[in-house]
Amino acid sequence: MSAEPQPSERPWGAPGPAQGGHRAPVSDQPAPGEVRRDPGVFAQQGGQAPGGEMPWTQAGYGTQPPAPPNGPQPGYGYADQRQGGYAPAPGPDANAYHIPGDRRPGEPGYPTQSGPGTVEPANNPPGFVAPPAADQQPPAPPSWNQGAQPPAPPQGPTGESWGRPQHGPAGESWGQQPQGGPRQPQQGQPSLDDVPLRRAKKSPGSGWRKAVHHMSGGAINPGMSAEELRLQELVARIRQPVRGDYRIAVLSLKGGVGKTTTTMGLGSIFASVRGDRVIAVDANPDFGTLSQRVPLQTRSTVRDLLLDPSIERYSDVRRHTSQATSRLEVLASERDPAASEAFNDEEYRAVARILQRYYNIILTDCGTGLMHSAMAGVLDLAHSLVLISSAAIDGARSAAATLDWLSLHGHDHLVRNAVVVINLPREGSPNVGVQQLREYFLSRCRAVHIIPYDAHLSEGAEIDLHRLSKQAKRAYVELAATVADEFSVDHRRFHS
Repeated sequence: MSAEPQPSERPWGAPGPAQGGHRAPVSDQPAPGEVRRDPGVFAQQGGQAPGGEMPWTQAGYGTQPPAPPNGPQPGYGYADQRQGGYAPAPGPDANAYHIPGDRRPGEPGYPTQSGPGTVEPANNPPGFVAPPAADQQPPAPPSWNQGAQPPAPPQGPTGESWGRPQHGPAGESWGQQPQGGPRQPQQGQPSLDDVPLRRAKKSPGSGWRKAVHHMSGGAINPGMSAEELRLQELVARIRQPVRGDYRIAVLSLKGGVGKTTTTMGLGSIFASVRGDRVIAVDANPDFGTLSQRVPLQTRSTVRDLLLDPSIERYSDVRRHTSQATSRLEVLASERDPAASEAFNDEEYRAVARILQRYYNIILTDCGTGLMHSAMAGVLDLAHSLVLISSAAIDGARSAAATLDWLSLHGHDHLVRNAVVVINLPREGSPNVGVQQLREYFLSRCRAVHIIPYDAHLSEGAEIDLHRLSKQAKRAYVELAATVADEFSVDHRRFHS
């Protein structure tokens, strides 16, 4: 009877002795001709041989799946010597790495595995890894020979996934404009409105201040004088925006008091100070002379404008007007007295409808009479009234009679907002108390302005603002500022 082979000579993985006997410990040395696992393979892959503790059995390694309900599971571990074979771990990666000589499930020579059983600690061979307890989770076997898995994406500021809009402290999405416009700084927070700003002084334009600034090379800047600051304020009033178009009627009952001259002076200031379009219309039925105060660029008149069927843009209107050096445009009246007398109410309204599409300020040089055909349309469409008077008793009485007639014929609103202009006919002090005349008209109208005598204006020819005296030019600037104070008022009373 042959002796039973020793445990060290039995092939690794062969069945052991009968179940009832005592089994000797299994030796770590392979038998001759036996193929065993190479521990170096595990060392190269970053793990350990089956005889030691595997890296995924350490605490904190990998994500722990749910724990099995009771005790050890079948096939968990590396070698169950009592069952007589190798039980691979479950999962898709059990056969990811194959060692030559190993038997896989279903191959000839692979030992059958019985049901689960309890392995006593005393019967465990050296190198056996005990299965986890019921309160632990079995580790997922590593995937050697597979690429490194990308790390999980980091969480957003509030635990949300990337790709979803993140929210700021007030609930708005990052990078998006909050609803209701830009967020206002809260109380106590710094704001750009609180940043101090030191503005440089404007250099003076005249007087000893200009001389000091020039001689010092700009190192000494006394600043603008009170007169220059006053002029700057007047210019700002003239440049205020206009609601739609603004129509100004310039009239007087008495001829020779400077009505046409005042129309040119006021319109020239508006055109030179403002950047928009300003036009003066000659509506005088008695051979008006408004076109004689500008360089004549065309022979067209108001009737030619009405007869032009191709008025579609500003350049079409510009062909019928002449322009002064101040950029003021003038639309002349008819040269023929018979034709100018036929310029009626409907024709003036048609001209106004054309001009209000292309001009911001429209001045109308009315005739001396209040009963001629076009006067009804002029007064009905006017937003403001400039009444001209001379520094004489008869001129003042004619102006007062004009105000009375307007109040009686339904134009009291024009009387209350009217601006009275008193033109001085000669140099020196007038023979009439101008201050008393001023107080009388102030009791009935909005403002009164006195225009001093100017030699250039008395010529009756083309008007150039650069040739006006300082006093006359300043008076027209103040007049324009007073009229412009009504620009912000909504006077939209259009009539078809």
